[in-house]
Amino acid sequence: MASLRNANPRLKNYFKENYIPQVCEALLCGILVTCPEDPLRFLEGMIMVIIKSGLQNLLWDMCIAPSMKPNIRRLSETYLEQLFELDDQLMTPELMIKACSFYTGHLVKTHFCTWRDITRTNENLVLADKMNRAVTWYSFRLQKSVFHHWHSYMEDQKEKLKNMVLRIQRIICCHKLTVILTKWRNTARYKNKKKEDELISKHELQLKKWRNRLLLRGASAEKSNFPEQSSSEVSLVDETLECDISQLPERAILQIFFYLSLKDVIICGQVNHAWMLMTQLSSLWNAIDFSTVKHMIPDKYIVSTLQRWRLNVLCLNFRGCLLRPKTFRSAGHCRNLQELNVSDCPTFTDESMRHISEGCPGVLYLNLSNTTITNRTMRLLPRHFHNLQNLSLAYCRRFTDKGLQYLNLGNGCHKLIYLDLSGCTQISVQGFRYIANSCTGILHLTINDMPTLTDNCVKALVEKCSHITSMVFTGAPHISDCTFKALSTCKLRKIRFEGNKRITDASFKFIDKNYPNLSHIYMADCKGITDSSLRSLSPLKQLTVLNLANCVRIGDVGLRQFLDGPASIRIRELNLSNCVQLSDVSVMKLSERCPNLNYLSLRNCEHLTAQGIAYIVNIFSLVSIDLSGTDISNEGLSVLSRHKKLKELSVSACYRITDDGIQVR
Repeated sequence: MASLRNANPRLKNYFKENYIPQVCEALLCGILVTCPEDPLRFLEGMIMVIIKSGLQNLLWDMCIAPSMKPNIRRLSETYLEQLFELDDQLMTPELMIKACSFYTGHLVKTHFCTWRDITRTNENLVLADKMNRAVTWYSFRLQKSVFHHWHSYMEDQKEKLKNMVLRIQRIICCHKLTVILTKWRNTARYKNKKKEDELISKHELQLKKWRNRLLLRGASAEKSNFPEQSSSEVSLVDETLECDISQLPERAILQIFFYLSLKDVIICGQVNHAWMLMTQLSSLWNAIDFSTVKHMIPDKYIVSTLQRWRLNVLCLNFRGCLLRPKTFRSAGHCRNLQELNVSDCPTFTDESMRHISEGCPGVLYLNLSNTTITNRTMRLLPRHFHNLQNLSLAYCRRFTDKGLQYLNLGNGCHKLIYLDLSGCTQISVQGFRYIANSCTGILHLTINDMPTLTDNCVKALVEKCSHITSMVFTGAPHISDCTFKALSTCKLRKIRFEGNKRITDASFKFIDKNYPNLSHIYMADCKGITDSSLRSLSPLKQLTVLNLANCVRIGDVGLRQFLDGPASIRIRELNLSNCVQLSDVSVMKLSERCPNLNYLSLRNCEHLTAQGIAYIVNIFSLVSIDLSGTDISNEGLSVLSRHKKLKELSVSACYRITDDGIQVR
């Protein structure tokens, strides 16, 4: 049929006008004789055969297979005469046409009705099969639904039964505990009463003895002495029996309970009613540290505690607590909160920060280190915490430079004086520019474990933050002398570098002019520092702490030049660990030039001998000294034993010391 539809339009018109009866006759004869299983495909195939053979060669039995054609001998122009047994004289063309049409129509009607009945019977069978399958499927779904409801019901019943058994077990356990405590209380009362009776009887016996003795001495002595002694004994008994801490002043009680942890305070509140009242003093709940009991106290207790003392809480510490968001949200009820520490809390999110920021606008100290906050939290900080002074974002790696730009929104964080960005390796130079624009009043800056920190980052920061007094850079290997030059615009008092190989003596060349107020210098494990750097540090009059541990290129010459300057007068702490070139000469110079030295570390200074140990005794202000890994012996310990103020001595890995030396010390 598709081939017939796609044929030439002229051929289709010709086919329709001149050969419709012949084609229909041939097709109907083919269907009636052959009775194909698929009539449509049979018609399509026969039409294609007719088209290929040509309409001029069309015969009425063209659509009948050769094996099924009738074997009738041709007697005349048409087979109809033989088929209907007609005489040639009586058969006219009109009668033949009518007879053929009637016979064809009768055959078509008969076979078409038969084919229709068979087709309807097949449809009814298919429909019945579908109905049976639908009934089966519906029954299965109904059974499944009923089983599901039954299963849910049985699970609920099992859960109820389980809870009921647990409640019964708890009731039995409580009953047992009640019985045990009742017996213990009765036994304790009985023993206490027995002890009191024994004590009273003992005192009565003593009083009787004394009375008998006094009677023997005379009536006068009995009248004058017996009442005084009896009253003293009774008062002594009363004093031994009375001891109640709740009678102390509130200030003294607070001083006692301030030394206890939150867990100990809770335990003390369960002693008796008087102790419970002492643990409920409002001043005792100004600072709550949940980090010490993070594995013991459930969330509901934290929520109830914050709800009860919400007006008294000033400081909250949730460090490392694995809490639900609802628990963090309860901290937003503490309207007077000033310090909040949520560091190392994996469940703390931006949504938790939103609730806290809306309820606690007076926060001054905020520690968000190692949390999952994003730029959403950075946007909240300047909007709600207008008085924020201390902020720690250490190891928070999910915010970007865009989040640092938000710090300048609204009133901004212009009151911020302390900022910790340790481990925030995602911050670029542009991020440090945003910090400089929004936090111009920073005094203390800590950037540890920052391998991506460069000199350009520090330059961008100090362009507008000229009030910085303290900077800590540990684990920043790309910082060089250019950073020192950029920091000359700041009023530094404390600086700390550690593990940096790019800092050289050039950084200290003009340190007395650029940083005259430096008091703390930490340059541990900086291999580029030599004696020249110590000579440059000698003019610093305010220097009190100097840490040059692992600076192996420092020797006696550099330390002598440093001690000859005014810096040696006020130095209190000096760490020279692993400075292997130092010898007894340096210790002698220390004893002469450092009258205020309290702490000294000469760990692993291998050239130190017994003579140098003897010079240490002349440092009279020394309180703590570290001589681990040196060549000190029992004789050296004996010399150090003469020091009057020495409180701490470390001599680990000193293999020449024996038990005798320890006994002498």
